[in-house]
Amino acid sequence: MEKVNSTLDISAREFIVAAISIYIESNFSFSLWRCPHSSTIYLAATDKPQLLSEISIEEIAPGFLFSPFDPSKEKIHLAADELYSFESDQIIISKGNKTEEIIKRRNDKKSNSIPYLNTKKPSSITKEDHYHQLVAKCIEEIGKGTFEKVVPSRFKTVELPEGFNFIHTFNLLCELYPYAMVSIFSSPITGTWIGATPEMLVGIKNDQHFYTAAIAGTQPYLEGMDLRSISWNQKEIEEQALVERYIISCFKKIRLREYDEHGPKTIVAGNVLHLKTDFTVDMIATNFPLLGSTMLKLLHPTSAVCGMPLENSLKFLKENEGYDREFYSGYLGPVNINNETSVYVNLRCMQLFANEATLYAGAGVMADSDPEKEWRETEMKMNTLGKIVGK
Repeated sequence: MEKVNSTLDISAREFIVAAISIYIESNFSFSLWRCPHSSTIYLAATDKPQLLSEISIEEIAPGFLFSPFDPSKEKIHLAADELYSFESDQIIISKGNKTEEIIKRRNDKKSNSIPYLNTKKPSSITKEDHYHQLVAKCIEEIGKGTFEKVVPSRFKTVELPEGFNFIHTFNLLCELYPYAMVSIFSSPITGTWIGATPEMLVGIKNDQHFYTAAIAGTQPYLEGMDLRSISWNQKEIEEQALVERYIISCFKKIRLREYDEHGPKTIVAGNVLHLKTDFTVDMIATNFPLLGSTMLKLLHPTSAVCGMPLENSLKFLKENEGYDREFYSGYLGPVNINNETSVYVNLRCMQLFANEATLYAGAGVMADSDPEKEWRETEMKMNTLGKIVGK
């Protein structure tokens, strides 16, 4: 590792802008991210992203994962052939063959434009009455016993403001949402996605400690609220409990009995509140060295983004949702960077197009759900990013 700006007059911001400009010119795929409650920003890039049908966390090279919602589709592994980290205005090189070129390009303005764009936009009827009908159909199927819970989603496309800058948007999300995994993932394969997700799927630290979380239930958050006084209705409590049960059922499938469970507790996620329960496992004490890969395969897609039971809810969504989620509600995150893996569910995200962005959100539907309330929930969730890029 090498610090570069102790002797060179270049800021972290200038370095990131110049690096991304060069990566786009060189047809490199790249990811920029900051983990929750951290001030360190990472930038990784490669010109050879891998498409993988299975993910083995324990064997995969350090890099960044980006997976679609559909578990049958290939996942993308962006190996960290170039890897930089930024702490305040300190720049640290882990691997960087293009460092000199980046420093020379410090004043380049080209990367203010949007990088790789997907030209295929999602198409579907997304009006309120259509979503109401979809939720009503979900409730009907719950009544028939098809599933206990299902999570129908929708999208909307908004116009980007004049002068939109995706790096500035990333920095703004980092400031607004310190609890979130904030990221940009951009490649010729996927186009460009930006997000600020609160939901960890799989975390591993020092090859010993495994983490996951059950997050569900949603209500509006107003600044200054006392979280200790927040009350939840029965529907929200049951919805979150289903996600807990789903995680525990995955543990049972692999005969894992020794885990710590903490929660549920109320957490803030932007302009909304959720219920969250944390699960931790000592992989050495339980003799589960491959727990990360095993649980990643079992957990995705969780009941928080798909439904329960998984097979029936996934089939229903594919047949009735009316559009391809692509990478929304898939997963993303760094793997094996500094002895840590932090994979998150891709929520509160948007896909960039020329002069537009598509926002995504879903709502958990149970037997006593109200279609109008579920619509409002998706609006609240979309507003996490929507209030930044315009409505």
